[in-house]
Amino acid sequence: MGKECCECKKKQRSEEEYKALINRLNRIEGQVRGVKKMVETDTYCTDILVQVSAINAALNAFNRELLANHIRTCVADDIKSGKDETIDELVATLQKLMK
Repeated sequence: MGKECCECKKKQRSEEEYKALINRLNRIEGQVRGVKKMVETDTYCTDILVQVSAINAALNAFNRELLANHIRTCVADDIKSGKDETIDELVATLQKLMK
C-alpha cells in the first residue's frame, strides 16, 4: 500500500466554498502586506506584534473552515466508500496542525 503524493489528490470545491476560502486568503494577504508596510515605516514593535497575532488568528480560522469542509466531504465520502486509511491521514493532519 503506497502513500499517494499530494499532487495526485484533488478537491472539487463548490463555488460557495471556493469564494469563502479565497476571500479569507485575500484578507490575510492584505494583513501581511500591512505588516510589511509597518516594518518598512518603522512602526513600534508591539503594534506589529498585535497585527501578527491577528494574522495568526485569521490563519487559524481559515484552517478550521478548511478542516471542517474536508471532514464533511472528503473524509465522510472516503469512509462511506470503505477507505478507512483516510482516518489515519486525518489523524496525521491533526497532529501536524496541533504542533
